[in-house]
Amino acid sequence: MSQSDRGLRRLAAGTLLVAFDGTTAPDWVLRELERGLGGVTLFGFNVAAPDQVAGLTAALRAAGEPFISLDEEGGDVTRLAYHVGSPYPGNAALGAVDDVELTRRVYRAIGSELVAAGVNLDMAPAADVNTAEDNPVIGTRAFGDDAELVARHTVAAVQGLQSAGVAACVKHFPGHGATTVDSHLAIPVVDVTLDVLRSRELVPFVAAIEAGARSVMTAHVAVPALTGDQPATLSPAAITGLLRGELGYDGVVVSDALDMHAISEGVGLARGAALSLAAGADLLCLGPKPGYDEILAIIAEIVAAVGDGRLPAERLEEAAARADRLRAWFASGTSVRDDPADVGLDAARRAVRLDGSAGPLTDPLVVEVDTPPTIAVGDVPWGVSPWLPEGEVVRVTPAEAVSERLLERAKGRSLVVVVKDAHRYADSRALVSALVAARPDTIVVEMGLPIWRPGSAVYLATYGAARANTRAAMELLTSGQRPRAAAIAALDRSPKRSA
Repeated sequence: MSQSDRGLRRLAAGTLLVAFDGTTAPDWVLRELERGLGGVTLFGFNVAAPDQVAGLTAALRAAGEPFISLDEEGGDVTRLAYHVGSPYPGNAALGAVDDVELTRRVYRAIGSELVAAGVNLDMAPAADVNTAEDNPVIGTRAFGDDAELVARHTVAAVQGLQSAGVAACVKHFPGHGATTVDSHLAIPVVDVTLDVLRSRELVPFVAAIEAGARSVMTAHVAVPALTGDQPATLSPAAITGLLRGELGYDGVVVSDALDMHAISEGVGLARGAALSLAAGADLLCLGPKPGYDEILAIIAEIVAAVGDGRLPAERLEEAAARADRLRAWFASGTSVRDDPADVGLDAARRAVRLDGSAGPLTDPLVVEVDTPPTIAVGDVPWGVSPWLPEGEVVRVTPAEAVSERLLERAKGRSLVVVVKDAHRYADSRALVSALVAARPDTIVVEMGLPIWRPGSAVYLATYGAARANTRAAMELLTSGQRPRAAAIAALDRSPKRSA
């Protein structure tokens, strides 16, 4: 291999964020970092304990100058707390409170924990305007369904993270909130005019760019008026035309995970990598699936694309220059390790909404209605234990649960039913409706978006299922407090349908 070929391979490898199994860095990752690999993306399966993560990232940094990234959004999507649930509420809860300084504090606390773990790039915040109630991939990850509200909290989140020395990656450009398809599985379509896109989806991204967001992540969504049938990740019109040209963004553009079916089952992983770079991306998140052999094939395909003219070499040099500028920002900044204290719990307490008065609980039976995990969230634990130790907790699947048996078990006891995004699951709604019809005094706790509301005596909305949300909800439920007028008013303003 000639010197120029080695330089080209290094440029190609420098665009990749790879993943690997286990809690220690494999030899091939360390070897490729020495050869110019861009960095890594960590997932829950890479995390065992804080000291272990810090040791892992130190070993990665010793081998090169890697971007060490993960999805730490707070709320349902967490990697550092993947096995126990996040101590921070997610964006929906923060949007419900609508205190930008609180959002800034929460994201600064998250950034502080990332700094301690050795992470320098957070794939957050989600700047999507969640206008589709049945959105299967965004939901509580969004600050809300109002573009201006999402914009001001996106700015606060960017400021919080970056004040701690962690680069924010604002996602999912040009907006994933109006979709009803999960891009992990297929290509969602946002079929709106460019005027609607500019007045709704793009508003938070414009605000984030003006606030100095260090990176932006593309979405695997097609916007026919902009990208035709191509996903934005592969679209020059979306990245080079709209994001770079019209919006004037010159920071790092990161692709969403290329192993998602919207890309891997369409154009293929390696070809998708070359196409995304040609469209204007600078770093390619590959996701958890590709192994070393596939990564070598991706590097080879990028080199081949330069060789046959599909990808200008200048495009790789431009990507490397932007990556180097981001590394220089890391070096010039001051990383902080603030004590997050109880900012997460404080935020969750302010977000929880109680409609009705529960009174004292009597030997409560807690029925948790199981909800399948989304791919973005993963199998993060959720539920009321251990925050309601006096309760008997049963987890049921709605298709198999028999309401009569649950009602018999709950005789003479308080009945608490816990759901997640019940508006998205007809069988969950049917089960809850049957229980409430027989027991109007049922307490319903919604740990997703409070869109569907049964006619229960007490309805409690948490806007997320993180550990902090659950604790705040159970504290309020067992405190005997009457609902705050402001909390009820906020709940009444939220989108809902009657049972």
